[in-house]
Amino acid sequence: MPVEPQAPKSLADPEALAARRALIDAPHIAPIRALADKIAAERGAPVPIPDPLDGGVGARMLLLLETPGPAVLRTGFVTRDSANGTAANLFRFLQEAGIKRADTLIWNAVPWLIHAAGALNRAPRRAEVAAAAPYLAPLLDLLPRLTVIVLAGRYAGEAAPAITALRPGLPLIAIPHPSPTYVCTSPEVAARIRRGLSEAAAFLS
Repeated sequence: MPVEPQAPKSLADPEALAARRALIDAPHIAPIRALADKIAAERGAPVPIPDPLDGGVGARMLLLLETPGPAVLRTGFVTRDSANGTAANLFRFLQEAGIKRADTLIWNAVPWLIHAAGALNRAPRRAEVAAAAPYLAPLLDLLPRLTVIVLAGRYAGEAAPAITALRPGLPLIAIPHPSPTYVCTSPEVAARIRRGLSEAAAFLS
């Protein structure tokens, strides 16, 4: 396995991105990649795959974000290593919490790209959130070691009842979305993210 990046935005480097893409056939992400391909075919939109440096089907913590941003097509990964502010914040918060990459899977409540070419980032629509709900069950079925789920942002948080029905008793932790525009609104936002991830780390220890 390649050396883990020690700083955010590492996939801005074309060589690092090429090296990461060389790992996309890794067995621990193959089943989730197959699910991503199925969703992409059914929704008619790209679905980024999990980062091969993360835990894949061996993950003990699912970190559910809201939807892939427009820039995701540059890498094709759901990853903390993208060259954007949300990923950079996520990288730092997870590192601070001492959560191992091998324990994590990052995914989106609406896993496909909802943005038209060249459009700005936007929140998912209600219809998109509803259309994404049936894909939770097959995702959770691929994660037998799951110990805790972190729901980042309002739309991810709305998945809580469905997840509880599918995995009764599994701890769910809601945190604010780590986007720079939201994190910068108040010091309490970052503090809530840190508290939530520290709680998740305790479940993993």
